[in-house]
Amino acid sequence: MPATHIALLRGINVGTAKRVAMSDLRALVEGLGGSDVRTLLNSGNVVFSVTNDRSDLAAEIEAALVKKTGVSARVTVITAAELAAVVKKNPLLQVADDPARFLISFFNRPGDAKALKALAKQDWSPEALAVGPRAAYLWCANGILESPLWTAVGKALGDGVTSRNWATVLKLHALASAPS
Repeated sequence: MPATHIALLRGINVGTAKRVAMSDLRALVEGLGGSDVRTLLNSGNVVFSVTNDRSDLAAEIEAALVKKTGVSARVTVITAAELAAVVKKNPLLQVADDPARFLISFFNRPGDAKALKALAKQDWSPEALAVGPRAAYLWCANGILESPLWTAVGKALGDGVTSRNWATVLKLHALASAPS
């Protein structure tokens, strides 16, 4: 039975750097055995199904991306079930009232949540941080670019994290939950 996954590519199609056409990205994932491949927006969000459990999907996509397009980007792959849990267990819904300032940072490595334990204990008011097993929830009350919290999480995790705003996360969840 095919399982639905979501690939999140870090830093593509931001400005003029690392340009990748979504049609090329869909073809790339199909070439790796993905089916029902769909992209969301122009920023490296791919929903697809695979029939066999492959723990190295992120590395496969990264390698194929370089080979096919010449673009290097970190890739985080999560299952539709993991994304559903991130949405359902959101601890900041009562605080985060603007989806554009509310980020979900998905971990690339399982141990990345531990790297944020010290940050989670700090008072970030008016911002807020909560850490789950697969993602961190960042409320950037005064905007992302001015956020000390966003900066601290970036320093702690480097390229081991990729973030999407809440509106995009909800769209990905709907796309991943929709029947093919």
